[in-house]
Amino acid sequence: MTSDTINIWHQVLKEKDVVGLDNLLADDVVFHSPVVHTPQEGKPLTKMYLGAALQVIANDSFTYVREVIDGNNAVLEFTTELNGIIINGVDMIHWNDEGKIDDFKVMIRPLKAINMLHEMMGAMLKSMQ
Repeated sequence: MTSDTINIWHQVLKEKDVVGLDNLLADDVVFHSPVVHTPQEGKPLTKMYLGAALQVIANDSFTYVREVIDGNNAVLEFTTELNGIIINGVDMIHWNDEGKIDDFKVMIRPLKAINMLHEMMGAMLKSMQ
């Protein structure tokens, strides 16, 4: 199930398939944003945040540069460029025994990128509502 979950995540990301998140996320999934201080609990909120991220940061320059997978855990380091700023980040993903993601944490650097993403994600989330 390890490679299946991550392979499906890669496909969802590549296709920007928000609907595909329904089959990938557990109902009780928790999303940890790099800019929101409280965990976002449940599939609807997590799908909303990841759907917005698919639109904002998953551009042609987005690439995973390192993947570490152990059991039901993966740490996926990525880079992307937005508005001339190189962003480096990490997706920390855990999935349950059914292969559904139940915890998704994103960490971003540098600070300039976090501030820019905060604005861009806020605008995207607002437009999605």
